[in-house]
Amino acid sequence: MKNKCLIIVVGISLILNIGCKKETSETSSTAVASSGTEIKMDGELPSKESIPKLFDEMDLQQATQCYLWALPIVTFAEWQNVHYNQFKASSNDLVFYNSYNDRIGILTANATTPYIMSFIDLATNGPTVLEMPAGHTAGGLGDFWQREQAVIGEMGPDKGKGGKYLLVPPTMKDLKPAGYFIVPCNTMNMFFGIRSLDPDPKSTEDIVKKVKIYPYSKRDNPTQTKIVSPPAGKKWLGNQPIGIAYWERLHAILQVEPVEDRDRFFTAWLKNLGIEKGKPFAPDERQKKILIDAATKGQQMAMANSFSKRFADVKHWPDKKWDYVMIIKNPSQRDENYDEFFERASYFYEATGYSKAMITKTPNVGQAYLGAYYDNQGNWLDGGKNYTLNIPANPPAVNFWSVTVYDSATRCLIDNPQQSGDLSSRKDLIKNSDGSVDLYFGPKAPAGKEKNWVQTLPGKHWFTYMRFYGPTKAYFDKSWKMDDIKEVK
Repeated sequence: MKNKCLIIVVGISLILNIGCKKETSETSSTAVASSGTEIKMDGELPSKESIPKLFDEMDLQQATQCYLWALPIVTFAEWQNVHYNQFKASSNDLVFYNSYNDRIGILTANATTPYIMSFIDLATNGPTVLEMPAGHTAGGLGDFWQREQAVIGEMGPDKGKGGKYLLVPPTMKDLKPAGYFIVPCNTMNMFFGIRSLDPDPKSTEDIVKKVKIYPYSKRDNPTQTKIVSPPAGKKWLGNQPIGIAYWERLHAILQVEPVEDRDRFFTAWLKNLGIEKGKPFAPDERQKKILIDAATKGQQMAMANSFSKRFADVKHWPDKKWDYVMIIKNPSQRDENYDEFFERASYFYEATGYSKAMITKTPNVGQAYLGAYYDNQGNWLDGGKNYTLNIPANPPAVNFWSVTVYDSATRCLIDNPQQSGDLSSRKDLIKNSDGSVDLYFGPKAPAGKEKNWVQTLPGKHWFTYMRFYGPTKAYFDKSWKMDDIKEVK
């Protein structure tokens, strides 16, 4: 007799062998779900006792994908919560991240230049005015899915000369008064961030003092914009929370943001997990367990998707380990035939904030980012080991270059006793006779090389970004080439 077999694939990983029976027909078989649960069959159908297990498996698999989908909005919602509740900064205030300690909780922050940032609540403010002064700045406005809504500064419509921007809520897009750069917003909460590119600290401070944020309704008598600094000596993180807190933050922000057509399947999946717009977050014990498990598994997927990228043409030099960090092609996160789901999840797990200027294709303007997560042998970078990196002469950057070290667990600046995580052309580095620079990473500095060293932490992995500010033709044509990070034994 010939065997007649039918294989059914459920979700992304559950395989049920149904039948595989001779014509004399066996009545049951079993399979194992990805969660390790045994699924019993009653002939060609799942047994009654297996139905709840299959629903648990379905909900778990969908929850892991919801975790990846929600990374950009949960990150901003958590960071906004830090601004409002830990820093006591309002929707119309600026947070000035000036020192290394100020920036230590930001996802993959640049340690070389200060940041000026604000989270603007249009539900509270209504249409909101942002006044930008003239200055050597780069930045922009993003919605809470981290899609760029407007470029601000030298590459924006104000051309670095300053001007008034008007943020219009998604419910009022017909508002277009004269005298403003109009920004129709996709979400009720918005992110504003700029960096001063001038190395003079006084110039940066002058710019910060002149930025103003206020409701359009108060334009004749604007409220004062305060400048707030992160509290000294207090630890904080602006990354995604873990466990059930991830879903609590997601539920809260979904209550105030519109549901877009592209997201309706995800919100349907969330409904099965106790997360629904217009209803309180009250998952039962079954849902809570699934959500906690999914947050763990989803984060593991996010790590793989970020630190071991499997996208095509992700290497700047095909024979080296340096990845393009900015793999999102469009500010809209939309490609011709699909939305950039995995690209978005990759970038926004490890980083925050997106601007077209960060993927410039024009020499001498904007920025370029390369990331290294492995040494030249393909091993994770280990905080207990010693490494070196040679920067060849004449790095392709009009303004400056920097190499910054991040903690793999937090994706934030490394919190080391040295209280420094970057080496750059703006620092007094020891140069070789050929103009190249050798950088060092490890628990202890090589003798006499302290200026060129970043301290890493035993027991913790790390990764690094190489940034080029104003990348030149030699970057784009790859005529300038950098080697991989190498372990020193």
